[in-house]
Amino acid sequence: MNPLDATRLSHALQVDEVCATCGSRVAGMCKPMDPASLDEIAAESERVTLPARSIVFREGDNASRVFSLINGIAKLTRLLPDGKQQVVGFRFPGDVLGYTGRREYPFDAELLTGATLCRLDRPKMDKLLTRYPALERRLLDLCVQELTATQEQLVTVGRRPAEARVAAFLVSLVEARRRRGKVERLLEMPMTRADIADFLGLTLETVSRSFTAFRKRGWLREPEHQKVELLDLAAISALADGTNEN
Repeated sequence: MNPLDATRLSHALQVDEVCATCGSRVAGMCKPMDPASLDEIAAESERVTLPARSIVFREGDNASRVFSLINGIAKLTRLLPDGKQQVVGFRFPGDVLGYTGRREYPFDAELLTGATLCRLDRPKMDKLLTRYPALERRLLDLCVQELTATQEQLVTVGRRPAEARVAAFLVSLVEARRRRGKVERLLEMPMTRADIADFLGLTLETVSRSFTAFRKRGWLREPEHQKVELLDLAAISALADGTNEN
């Protein structure tokens, strides 16, 4: 085998390995794609690995690229008129970042953990959507899921009391993991209490008190930094739904 063929084979094997473990294959836009289609998507895209706290893009930047999280967790923020930042969402393996109908990104995307992302130029993405209707339908499904999650978030912030908001947030993390085929009770939680408070429209002190209350009731424990184990998901879910006031 000549050196060029060896290099191509090595690259193909690396692409196969990345695609096999990518969150997008389980819960993201690549889920319905066959191996041949994945090969083309991989050829048109670029994989980048970034450390925690890296900025993927800034609000107002030209929306020229679309990103899919292979692994890692990100948060989305918007700058308010008073200069403060508002957390508007969190994104997990398989989620798409930066796909918008606007010319500019409407928010910042910051990594909360080290992550690998699949990066596509927007014109290439649009061509792939035209070439593969299954990919276009899947992206539409993900957009609908995001809209539904946004509507649920409005209900959470507008109607639920403080502890129920925190409970609903924990349930949303469990559901995000289930969509990715993970059912462990131990949740990765790299977002700070301040991030959670901002997202839920609460104060930092209120979020901290809610976690303390849940620990005292035996509903959860925090065995290590940025990890939360849910010991009584039924009770937490009932509180989030408004059927348990304790």
